[in-house]
Amino acid sequence: MRKYWGFIKDPLYGYIKITDVEKKIVDTAPIQRLRRIKQLSGAEYVYPAANHTRFEHSLGVMYLAGVLAQNLPIELNDETIEFIKLSALLHDVGHGPFSHVFDSILSKKLGKTHEDLAGWIIKNSEIAEILEAEGFSSKEVSDLAVGKLNFKEPFFNQIISSGVDVDKMDFISRDSYHTGAGYGYTDVFRLIYSMEIYEGNLAVGETALSTLETFLLARLESFKTIYFHKASRAAQIMLVKALEKAENEAYYLPFESVNDYLALDDYSVWFMLKKCEKSKDIIKNLENRKLLKCAYERIFFTQEKMVTSVFTNEVVRRKIEEEIASKANLEPEKVVIDIPSLPSVPYVNAKLELMDIPVFVKNKTGEKMSKKATELSRIINVMQAYMNIVRVYTEEPYRNKVAEASEKTFGYLPSETTISY
Repeated sequence: MRKYWGFIKDPLYGYIKITDVEKKIVDTAPIQRLRRIKQLSGAEYVYPAANHTRFEHSLGVMYLAGVLAQNLPIELNDETIEFIKLSALLHDVGHGPFSHVFDSILSKKLGKTHEDLAGWIIKNSEIAEILEAEGFSSKEVSDLAVGKLNFKEPFFNQIISSGVDVDKMDFISRDSYHTGAGYGYTDVFRLIYSMEIYEGNLAVGETALSTLETFLLARLESFKTIYFHKASRAAQIMLVKALEKAENEAYYLPFESVNDYLALDDYSVWFMLKKCEKSKDIIKNLENRKLLKCAYERIFFTQEKMVTSVFTNEVVRRKIEEEIASKANLEPEKVVIDIPSLPSVPYVNAKLELMDIPVFVKNKTGEKMSKKATELSRIINVMQAYMNIVRVYTEEPYRNKVAEASEKTFGYLPSETTISY
């Protein structure tokens, strides 16, 4: 058993006990950098207390991963549990400044995500040296950190990346706590203590079905009220525009080394965005909370992927923006279409839809069987859909003109794609 270093106080879980090796990884520059990256960049314009960072979230995910690994009805030795915890701790190490806001830059310019950069950082920084010295493979840790470990059973990946993983358990609870929104309370320990391994996959016990319903509802409500809030998205859109304008001044692509990327955080990039002639006006507006305004909005649920894919195609979206701007007699750059969406995503390695989380039940003889959550819960079955939001943003003086032009352009969505909630 590895030696424990001490405790860290967490507002959600109380005291988090950490080992010497965990302390060594926590004290590395890549992890300490996460103190300077907000968890919910943009949300602070709506929820003033939403200034928590990727650092405390990473600690929380590590803690929950340890609790889950220790309570699974399968014999995992101390080294395996430590391996899972370290991977969980490092799952967000690849995030860029302003968290998911920078993902759009990585995707558009480099064809990468923060998960791709997580593996790059883990294998090419001081973290790798510490892991190897402590008997862990940096390659395996980097793979498990993003839910892509190949040679272990699927449940290893599903602990960190799945429909009901410790990452979601922490950020839904933590984001709800710091925003005060109140939608994210879920008894995560009830979920954890009910979990088992069924045919290599992580499964929730039927006795915790109501808790699973609460968890999925909390996730949906958090997306609608926190992550997809109009003002939060407005701030994020403005940040993306500033980042795009300031390329080669605030940062340079592609990154020549891990250290070049690690030099970027909220503090350093914000400072450079303020100095850059092309982006400083946007930052000044953000500092004074002069946000873009939503002139048009439609929220609808549909299982037709086409609705999402058409609008997320940049060429199509640009043409629609130009059409709306033309009808409003504005320059195209004065109109922005935003399509935040919450599509069902694969349950990693099990090839199941998000709401088809495995739930194990026992028959009369005590034999375990696996069923889909959608088969057992009417609530979860109703939730297995796509939530799409179409919004058009512009500056305050043009709001009415853009609203009218958007109505003419979009018209009204078919009634079958909309439901009240």
